[in-house]
Amino acid sequence: GSGGGGGGSAPGGPSGGGTSWVSGVFSAASTFENRCAIPRTGTDPATGAPYRDRQGTQIDENNWLRSASNDLYLWFNEIVDRDPGLYQTLEYFALLKTTALTPSGQPKDRFHFTIPTEEWRLLSESGVSAGYGAQWTLIAASPPRDIRVAFTEPNSPATSTPVNLARGAAVLAVDGVDAVNASSQASVDALNAGLFPSQAGETHTFTIRDAGSSASRTITMTSATITSEPVQNVHTIATASGTFGYMLFNDHIATAEQALINAVTTLAGAGIDELVIDMRYNSGGYLIIASQLAYMIAGNTRTANQTFERLSFNSKHSNRNPITGELLSPMPFENEGVGLSAPAGSPLPNVNVDRVFILTGGDTCSASESVVNGLRGIGFPVILIGGTTCGKPYGFYPGDNCGTTYFSVQFKGENALGFGDYADGFTPQTNAQGTSGVFVQGCYVADDYSRALGDPLERQLAAALNYDQSGCPAFTTSAASSAARSRIIGGAPLEAPPRFSGKILGP
Repeated sequence: GSGGGGGGSAPGGPSGGGTSWVSGVFSAASTFENRCAIPRTGTDPATGAPYRDRQGTQIDENNWLRSASNDLYLWFNEIVDRDPGLYQTLEYFALLKTTALTPSGQPKDRFHFTIPTEEWRLLSESGVSAGYGAQWTLIAASPPRDIRVAFTEPNSPATSTPVNLARGAAVLAVDGVDAVNASSQASVDALNAGLFPSQAGETHTFTIRDAGSSASRTITMTSATITSEPVQNVHTIATASGTFGYMLFNDHIATAEQALINAVTTLAGAGIDELVIDMRYNSGGYLIIASQLAYMIAGNTRTANQTFERLSFNSKHSNRNPITGELLSPMPFENEGVGLSAPAGSPLPNVNVDRVFILTGGDTCSASESVVNGLRGIGFPVILIGGTTCGKPYGFYPGDNCGTTYFSVQFKGENALGFGDYADGFTPQTNAQGTSGVFVQGCYVADDYSRALGDPLERQLAAALNYDQSGCPAFTTSAASSAARSRIIGGAPLEAPPRFSGKILGP
């Protein structure tokens, strides 16, 4: 890779053992790749071959990050070049990003994160992770906190008897720690440890209050290996305006490919007149799945020979994809299976509708936003119901090194009209007040934790079902939470990105 200072040898040479450092002088990231302070041994489950790790140092790992970021990071010229010998590796990675702000004052890059490589492999390929099967949302992350269950996974510890957690249940205490008012760091650490277990087999006790109840109860859950069901609750709803199809779509992971095909086949077979896709908790994933979903919504006639998304990398890579080496060309609306979980080359179904309702919130992010932007790019009507989306027209290829997978923004996406400037999200327009973002036709409607997702009386879904007859409901100040999947630190939220806070290219 080239650098701002142009060429030169890396500090300390290939071993990375030296202490010299020259700002703006970079060697290729490959010089330091797989040189690990603690090399892994054995077989890499992703490839079936031995790990490629070699003995190296922490400075090697930091130099790999420094050089890779200088070559691939979308805003590489906004990184402050710091001595890699002065920081722990994860601390150093956290500094390798822009500090610029969006027009609304948010950090432009809120999507910089890491995950252990094996954990990432299991999650992205199979939807497997450690947890209870309850997705928490922090409506208020600072004292007095309001921590609720957003949704649950079927056949998980959260839904087993006698736990029986359901959407809207409030968490009052975790392992005896007051979840509403605790403010000390030790208490906050205990809350995070209980809410977000790091591995299977951890047992924690919760005091909860079920939605609609004034009484509390105590439950005990043991974390397990949870397999996410990315598409749930596919059904039809009869209304005076016609038959609506509904699906809850939570993750653009590999298993979602076949699940979406099954859902669309079911709804198309039911002869629906309107389609509602609930993506209020879908924070992204594989961009190719977003392209497939957009095709299945709009159909072949509207999408034939059209661009779904066009990717642009930094100024060092204006013609070729720096990861694959391929010439940059527009991504079409994918009309076939690609082999993530559906047979490669198999034709995709589509629903015969003239518009789509998408339920949104602060966790509707990246690949989910690409569905909105891609359809708008070809003039297909999209009606948003809910809150402002997260604002991520950016994406990345996962970067694996020494057992950690790094996610650093590498490209920006634009639709067929060349539009991709939605860093402050998409906002349902009709009754939004005091909000920012790109306004899209629809209704600004608060999330409703008193009812199950897919319930026709749930506030957001009801607004979609009654859109033609009643218009938008009265403005509400409590918009869909943007803190789902966050952790708590020092009495305030640390916006640790969701596991899929991005468009993922490549497995």
